[in-house]
Amino acid sequence: MSNVVRFGLTPKMKPVSPKRSAVVAALDVGTSKIVCMIAKLQPQAPQDVLRRRSHGVRVLGFAHTAASGMKGGTVIDLAEAEAMVRTAIDIAENAAHVQLESVVVALSGGRLGSERFIANVDLTGGAVTDGEIARVLAAASRHSVRDGRAVLHSLPIGYSLDAASGIREPRGMLGHKFGVDMHMVTADVATVRNLMLTVERSHLNIEAMVASPYMAGLSVLADDEADLGAAVIDLGAGTTTAAVFSQGRFVHADGFALGGHHVTMDLARGLNTRIADAERIKAIYGSVLSGGSDERDMITVPPFGDDEREPPQFVSRAALTRIIKPRVEEILEMVRDRLAASPFAAEPRGRVVLTGGASQLTGIADLASRILKRPVRIGRPLGLSGLPESAKGPAFAVAAGLLVYPQAAHLEHFEPRRTRHLMTGNGGYMARVGRWLRESF
Repeated sequence: MSNVVRFGLTPKMKPVSPKRSAVVAALDVGTSKIVCMIAKLQPQAPQDVLRRRSHGVRVLGFAHTAASGMKGGTVIDLAEAEAMVRTAIDIAENAAHVQLESVVVALSGGRLGSERFIANVDLTGGAVTDGEIARVLAAASRHSVRDGRAVLHSLPIGYSLDAASGIREPRGMLGHKFGVDMHMVTADVATVRNLMLTVERSHLNIEAMVASPYMAGLSVLADDEADLGAAVIDLGAGTTTAAVFSQGRFVHADGFALGGHHVTMDLARGLNTRIADAERIKAIYGSVLSGGSDERDMITVPPFGDDEREPPQFVSRAALTRIIKPRVEEILEMVRDRLAASPFAAEPRGRVVLTGGASQLTGIADLASRILKRPVRIGRPLGLSGLPESAKGPAFAVAAGLLVYPQAAHLEHFEPRRTRHLMTGNGGYMARVGRWLRESF
């Protein structure tokens, strides 16, 4: 079996028709939580802030459970992960009064990264037609990605015609040499396979497996922000991932296995308390802001053991900040270095939008602005109705973006269905999925 897998829209995934309603299900399997949302997409007129959305999103069912069997966005215990996925799906199905057959799944692990390919063809008739566009896109898609990597997204981000570049709509234009700049988002094959297997064992088909930061961007960015240039940083529990948008297009992805859970572990060690208590303290009192009054503001830290005779300890909020801030600074400095090597470096006034559970730490936007030297805001899902109050924050941006994604699916390019397969060997895509299941279990 080849270790280069062509991923994208499976045979069941179709871009939603602008004139039709549809029901879509989203599954965000993270390191600390699993979110399942079910929504109805209904055609609507373009909105001022979200002009590119053809549909309104009305949430029908919502579920949020603790994750298990996951680390750094990667499955480490298949049975545990499957059990929690099943639980989240059951709760959402009961709330929405539907039974799901398929879901759109977000991936945050597997060392997300971008690869750019440029392809050129000679125009046979002198004019750009749909056939010529298909031909140049196919030429770009034939570029080989690195071994051990799976393609999640294949997005044309600009066309060229002779000496002119940056063309967005080339149909009907005249020239001799026609080219495309293709952006491919890739992840480690093993991470993709095991997450896919977890969902398939829950008796669901996968309509698409997509990059978490891209979904967060679809959820929280206004169209003007994407046009002017923005980077969405999703600060998850086990991973930090980034998506860069320029001229309205998703042009770069990156990620590393460091996130809010590492802050929790620092607190558990520094305060000599249980991980669950450290997580609660972080959620309630966590801050990266230092202040003199914090030395006198004391909080109670439960003892590590179960001995009721052991007295609790008291620490100041300033002491918490001294534990939390260095780790957050480390994460943001890594983000800064990754963005410096991306197309975002060419957007000197580009905005940074923070999402994910760790973005809820008090003062993190100001700290990020100082380290990244950019305007920074916290991003929350835009344009969704029916979301429960608990799901309107930045921690649920990825799941919300999965519900928006069918409206952006038409931007993707993959090989025609009759040729979409693993790169070597016999059998189609779904046959290979079946083979993975048979060989593994």
